[in-house]
Amino acid sequence: MPRYIVADRDSLDWTSGCRPPLRVVNTNSGYLPFYGFMNDPAASEPLNETHEFNLDEAKWYLNRELTWLEFNRRVLNEGADPRTPLLERLRFLSILSSNLDEFFMKRIGGLKQQIGAGVNVVTVDGRTPPQQIEESLAVVQDLLSDQTLLLRDLVRELSAAGIFLEAYRDLEPHHRKWLRQHYFKNVFPLVTPLAIDPSHPFPFVSNLSVNVIVTLDNSPVEQALIRIKTPVSAHIPRFIRVHDEPIFVPLEQLITENLDLLLPGVATGEIYLFRIIRNAISERDGEQANDLLESIRAELRERKFAPVVRLEVERNMPHRLRHYLAQHLELTDDADIAEVDEMLGRRDLVEIAGLPIAELRYPPHEPADHPRLIGASSIFTEVQRVPLLLQHPYQSYTGSVTRLLQEAVDDPDVLAIKMTLYRTSADSQVIPLLIEAAMRGKQVAVVLELQARFDEAANIQWAYRLEEAGIHLSYGVVGYKTHAKMILILRKEADRLRRYVHIGTGNYHSGTASQYCDICLVSCDDDLCVDATELFNSLTTGTLKDRHYRKLLTSPRYLKKSLIEKIEREAQPGSGNAPGLIQMKMNALEDKDITRALYQASQGGVQVDLIVRDTCRLRPGIPGLSENIRVVSIVGRFLEHSRIYYFRNGGGEEYYIGSADCMTRNLTGRLEAIAPIEHPSLMAELRAYLDLQLADRRSAWEMQPDGTYVQLVPERTDQISSQDALIKRASGHDIENRNGSRA
Repeated sequence: MPRYIVADRDSLDWTSGCRPPLRVVNTNSGYLPFYGFMNDPAASEPLNETHEFNLDEAKWYLNRELTWLEFNRRVLNEGADPRTPLLERLRFLSILSSNLDEFFMKRIGGLKQQIGAGVNVVTVDGRTPPQQIEESLAVVQDLLSDQTLLLRDLVRELSAAGIFLEAYRDLEPHHRKWLRQHYFKNVFPLVTPLAIDPSHPFPFVSNLSVNVIVTLDNSPVEQALIRIKTPVSAHIPRFIRVHDEPIFVPLEQLITENLDLLLPGVATGEIYLFRIIRNAISERDGEQANDLLESIRAELRERKFAPVVRLEVERNMPHRLRHYLAQHLELTDDADIAEVDEMLGRRDLVEIAGLPIAELRYPPHEPADHPRLIGASSIFTEVQRVPLLLQHPYQSYTGSVTRLLQEAVDDPDVLAIKMTLYRTSADSQVIPLLIEAAMRGKQVAVVLELQARFDEAANIQWAYRLEEAGIHLSYGVVGYKTHAKMILILRKEADRLRRYVHIGTGNYHSGTASQYCDICLVSCDDDLCVDATELFNSLTTGTLKDRHYRKLLTSPRYLKKSLIEKIEREAQPGSGNAPGLIQMKMNALEDKDITRALYQASQGGVQVDLIVRDTCRLRPGIPGLSENIRVVSIVGRFLEHSRIYYFRNGGGEEYYIGSADCMTRNLTGRLEAIAPIEHPSLMAELRAYLDLQLADRRSAWEMQPDGTYVQLVPERTDQISSQDALIKRASGHDIENRNGSRA
């Protein structure tokens, strides 16, 4: 049974900076808020009102890796929350596994590279790479232990709901017979057993694959083994359904229970499962690459054979086999070997979570058309009246962004389309529309980011297709990832050339547009469009020097400086009669300088409200330092992904949206752009959006001074999450109507 640490927020004195008393409860006894805790001794030091704060001290900054792992505690809690539909709870459990796989590939892999290179740089929170790995592994182990307990509960609840995750051996004989026949016809030809002995070298093991290792009895060769890769693919699921019944069996069990088909007449001994995770950090120096496209292709080849950073084995696997695998996978640290109870590769449970059983899923969500676009003859004419603010997934991506591109393709007055692409989906309409525009004689230019993590291969294929269509293709500025999300459309109108710009927080990806919360602006504001033209010229020529912008805040040269100036301005005496107020919504707050500026603003009396999805270095609620800062994190049906920056500015309010988080990599190592929202009706929409999220007591978690989080408790039983409220609002309640006023 899962155990969760909880606390009654209202009964605790959080201002002391000390951890409160904890108690352990069973979630089945009723809803209680979850209280996870960071393993950070410095964070729990008692504080007092007269404390002098040296903002260079490490203890005022939480660790990036540990705070990101704390976000995954919140993800796991969604899987444990009985208010969440059953199959969605299983989906959250699988998301945790997927997130942790990526954590090892990217973050642990990167830290191991630093150690291998002799880099022993201490982070702003005072940790060396080995310390970060050690502490992270401890948290991961705790997460996996809770996940295992939760999985057992969910399997029981699924059985009660008529969905059975069964072991092959526990099936009825007729079910085993059917599975054996199915396996022989549909899977067996794809399975390749590989011998491992003195004449057969240890085989290549692919990343994230579930593998079977078999010992052989009575073999004339010492240490004779057979390794079998489970052939999971887009065509072969991990969980095989028994005919048309709601019974599912892991594919690896079909293999292990039918070894006589693979190894007829062979006396098999012990059978165990193992899985590996490889490092995904193998970036090359773009400045040294004569051909960036070929450089990325080479990087992908290297990643396939990249060093193993984690070996996962069944808990009952004997030490000699673990040692044998570790030796051949070149792992020397016992900490890199993880014992797993019950099921390896739990990310694949997303297959079960996707079953189309309506009563066990979230209610169907159909994004609404933006009310101003219903019946509108053209987005271009609508935007000439008032800029357009779109909120995905609440409002239709197809009915707005895809429609905008389709109109640009079909409109004979559109002369050119320029676009940045970071990620897009395999079935995306974006690429075909751009190709069609080029075929119709329009000028099309695409800035394609080849180094979008885990989408490099797909983007290389898009590059070939775009080039074959005669589209002007560039890869941005050497040494910087292009992360800005922007479309620029040039249209001949009467006696002038008018420009339209789309700027957003999310990718041009129809799949994530239905799952991620993002905001975008469509405008024909002259200054903004001039800035967009300047940015595209910078990207297509690969130059950053002497670029000046009227309204856009861009990185790597201006964005960080501008944000710090705006933060500092809120605390200045001449900023108006209204007290200073800063509100920021982002995925991560990692940059030390931004964190320091927010601390100083709080010390100057500025109220700071932060909605931070995952990583957060800042410690709120510390008397004399951050008692004016509140940090909340929202975890719900959709992934929070939008970035909004608000400054009261003495009454001259400023709102910005864009692609950049407050992470050093975004502010100094990427090409980002955030745009001002200036029309009063659009500012009102953003105000309502922020107010809803800051008032959320269903899906919101509030951060405490030591980096822990408390899930807020609804004040009424009918109180819904901000995401559900935004779904209702998008369907016609309290949203801007076609005249640009509030309905």
